[in-house]
Amino acid sequence: MTDSIVVLTSCPDEAAAARIAGALLEAGLAACVTRQPVRSMYRWEGRLVDEPEVLLVIKTLASRFTDLEMRLKSLHPYTVPEIIALPIAAGSAAYLSWLAAEVTP
Repeated sequence: MTDSIVVLTSCPDEAAAARIAGALLEAGLAACVTRQPVRSMYRWEGRLVDEPEVLLVIKTLASRFTDLEMRLKSLHPYTVPEIIALPIAAGSAAYLSWLAAEVTP
């Protein structure tokens, strides 16, 4: 097991995704943020929603999750943004070392 995690959040559009990704990287809260266009279907306030979104896959450290979560909440346009952290059980030693070095303690 490593201290490395992947955090997922979806954004309403590319502009919001790019703004959030850049802010997280500049703050040293993430080593890498991948932006991927997706189509999401979900229930919101009693209705079914089907719309395009941009999924952010944020690579960071579990020790920085609380700060990252607070920053995401302050930047995100959604009332209740998706913020889900998944542990990275194993990975390339070189990649995980790079990830750890790029996230500000």
